[in-house]
Amino acid sequence: MKESLGQAGQRVMVGFEGHVASAEVRALIREYGVAHVILFARNVDAPVQVAELVRELQEIARDAGHDLPLMVAVDQEGGRVARLRAPWTLWPSMRALGRLASEDHARRVGAALAAELRPCGIGWDMAPVVDVDTNPKNPVIGDRSLGSDPELVGRLGAALIEGLQSGGLAACAKHFPGHGDTDLDSHFELPVLTHPLPRLQEVELPPFRRAVEAGVAAVMTAHVLLPELDEGLPATLSPRILKTLLREQMNYDGVVVTDDFEMKALAKRWPTGEGAVLAAEAGCDLVAVCKSPDAQVAAIEALVHARESEVISAKDMDLSVLRLRRLKERFLLPYAPPDPRQATAAAGGLERVALAEEIAQRSGLSATV
Repeated sequence: MKESLGQAGQRVMVGFEGHVASAEVRALIREYGVAHVILFARNVDAPVQVAELVRELQEIARDAGHDLPLMVAVDQEGGRVARLRAPWTLWPSMRALGRLASEDHARRVGAALAAELRPCGIGWDMAPVVDVDTNPKNPVIGDRSLGSDPELVGRLGAALIEGLQSGGLAACAKHFPGHGDTDLDSHFELPVLTHPLPRLQEVELPPFRRAVEAGVAAVMTAHVLLPELDEGLPATLSPRILKTLLREQMNYDGVVVTDDFEMKALAKRWPTGEGAVLAAEAGCDLVAVCKSPDAQVAAIEALVHARESEVISAKDMDLSVLRLRRLKERFLLPYAPPDPRQATAAAGGLERVALAEEIAQRSGLSATV
């Protein structure tokens, strides 16, 4: 039971409320072995505070006997999806970067993000978005995408990944196998993409292939139903999409992480525990449950039961845990606690602010939108 709980806890990433470690996240780390935490705007005030929060979380994990540091993640894409705002650099949207069509600028943005996030103790950026922006009515992707040309999105996405990861920050290509042409927001409803396979191979999938070739550390799944690939299950829960397409056909062996399980595209249809097991069976290594402590515990306990009843095999559980450990070893070791002074000095550096302003000016798109 203890071994199963430890492995299950490593396979759930949690969010929490507040600028300091909440009682709930403390218990999850100590008692359930949770090893991945994601920060949101609700956790962020200033560079000193973020660095001290991450140091606090790491001390909790160390005192609980974790043999590797926590992986602390954040969504810092630029534009409207940026959890860390002023005094950190305010980056324009990815659409602005796409208008420049410059791999050099994309690589520099990735490196700049790493230079600001790493001193805060953050090891994983849930970026870049490599969805192709082909639907002007898309309510959730839009200017988060680099553009409407798959070749451009793939080329610049790969450069962003190289910049992030050369700076010591794990990158995450999202949302596989493509969310750019949907007309519903998966935070509220389950989108459906009815494109035939040749269209998917021509438009949606090439940027993810480029990301895999660039050595991206992680791929995030989309809560999107693609009947051409799986008539009944959205990508997050589909072995055909994750094991067959992503793992086998695209030869991807990095971490697969889900989008937030509390988004209504999944939550309306699958209870968190049931969904977490389906995601694990489908090929997801890490299940993101970003808000509710009850849902987080339900996900962990369901994974424990699935392992002990052999719904999830020991081999599959071990392989996912191994991938997650490799992610940490690659991006967190050797480990040093975040220094609040360095975090403050890195936020909004002159060169990074100048780069953001250059992109905004040359693209004609504001750095704050």
